[in-house]
Amino acid sequence: MDYKIAQIIQHSFGLTADVLLTRPDPKFGDYSTNVALKIAKGLGKTPKEVAEKIAAELKDFDEVGHVLVQGPGFINIFVSDKFLIDLTNRRPINPYENQKIVLEYSCPNAFKELHAGHLYQTIFGDILSRLFEKGGAELHRTSFGGDVGLHVAKCLWGIVSYLGGEEPEKMNDVEVNPLARAKWISDRYVEGSTAFENNDTVKKDINRINSEVYAFHKTQNHDSPLAKIYWISRQWSLDYFDAFYALLKVETLRYYPESETTQTGLKIVHEQLEQGRLKISDGAVIFEGDQSQNLHTRVFITSRGLPTYETKDIGVIQHEKQDYNFDHRYLITGNDQSEYMRVVFAAAELFDPELIGKMTHLTNGTVRFADGEKMSSRLGNVTRAIDVIDAVKQKVEKLVSDKSIIEDVTLGAVKYIFAKYRLGGDISFDINETVSLQGNSGPYIQYAHARARRILEKADQTPGPINHIREEDRNLVRKLSEYPDVLDLAIHSLEPHHICHYLFELAQEFNRFYEKNQVIGAEYEKHRLGLVHLYADTLQRGLKILGIAAPEKM
Repeated sequence: MDYKIAQIIQHSFGLTADVLLTRPDPKFGDYSTNVALKIAKGLGKTPKEVAEKIAAELKDFDEVGHVLVQGPGFINIFVSDKFLIDLTNRRPINPYENQKIVLEYSCPNAFKELHAGHLYQTIFGDILSRLFEKGGAELHRTSFGGDVGLHVAKCLWGIVSYLGGEEPEKMNDVEVNPLARAKWISDRYVEGSTAFENNDTVKKDINRINSEVYAFHKTQNHDSPLAKIYWISRQWSLDYFDAFYALLKVETLRYYPESETTQTGLKIVHEQLEQGRLKISDGAVIFEGDQSQNLHTRVFITSRGLPTYETKDIGVIQHEKQDYNFDHRYLITGNDQSEYMRVVFAAAELFDPELIGKMTHLTNGTVRFADGEKMSSRLGNVTRAIDVIDAVKQKVEKLVSDKSIIEDVTLGAVKYIFAKYRLGGDISFDINETVSLQGNSGPYIQYAHARARRILEKADQTPGPINHIREEDRNLVRKLSEYPDVLDLAIHSLEPHHICHYLFELAQEFNRFYEKNQVIGAEYEKHRLGLVHLYADTLQRGLKILGIAAPEKM
């Protein structure tokens, strides 16, 4: 419809105009635009004159039922019934067609457990992945994390201390379950981290271990006792990532460990140092910030000769470029990484001009839990991801009687609460709101879907085709027709919260329809069953984009 209005403006006024259509309150039409108000001044006409000219031309199109010019020059359009029905089946746009896109998210560190921030990024990244694919992209999901570095050395010190020495055979006594092993490893990290802060002798020992870990990779040492402990616990961490992603029912990611990207990053940094793009300062290799661009100075190699996160990030960018030859790379991190990533991206573009304009950093806020809610087990001051899942599951078990759907409803609740917030702000995680069957929640939408399927199951007739609209149907069909527009918006803006709010509004619209109109046993039963079927399918499609199951019964 927008392009038809643009054609009219071009033909009637010789102007090229961007036409924005909105969905007003149903009483004002199916579409509305204020384009006449925007272009009238340049034409020397009143907005109402321009609007009336456009409206007169629009009436000739088959898709248009009737047009009203209201207020100072708003054009309100009521489309034909056939066009409204056709809209419900429109395919989404493909803004990323023929594009190779890398989406890097989740990014847990080995030797640690995933916390609530990782949980959010993993779920949100998985949803964005589906939006990219719906938009036609050739998508590659990646993740990047530390399997070397000081946190690893702290963990290894804790493991050795716990075992009573460098005795890898004693690790056979640790539980086999990947989630339990991850907890065991994280506890050792906490012990090592605490000792590092409080004991200078331990600090020196951990710094020595840190250097040894890098050497394990350089020399491919798998045989010394400490190396065996390292490789065993490293594999346990990777197994834990796979197990946790399976628990969340999200797609697996290509994991780039820092040990794999470090040498690449170091090679690039040394080359850039020789070319004068990096500098030596107090024995360290630095990227000198540009105050005019608000870029601060960062260290890429320490005075002890060890690579920093910056060097490792440069390495993973190059690995992803070589592996996928991406047209664009997206990265999701917490918003505390904003300034850091601005420097890394600036350095990467300086080192490799082919990257200019090909990288986007998306950031999320903090997951905040409602006061008084019990999220008991904590790693330091950070809520573990598994604790969030377990707390929601306990609430769901009290909500649903069918034990077979507890997992689906639990994941639906968690995924939906993360999806319904716009990326960038903090996420308010109120467990009562998250699990509620009232209001804008995952379980509510799942219940709405199951309720619609139950209506269809009880009917003796099969749903009929929707080839006309009755007066009492129109608001529901109109709402159903909005789904492709909402999906387009979510795909283009990478904002899945639009889908959440739409699904909630659709469920409310259906409830209004169902309260006033009998379905089973009605004179127009087949027609109304067709509406129920389309409604249920639309809920299911929206939930699928969010990675949420749509149970048939609840």
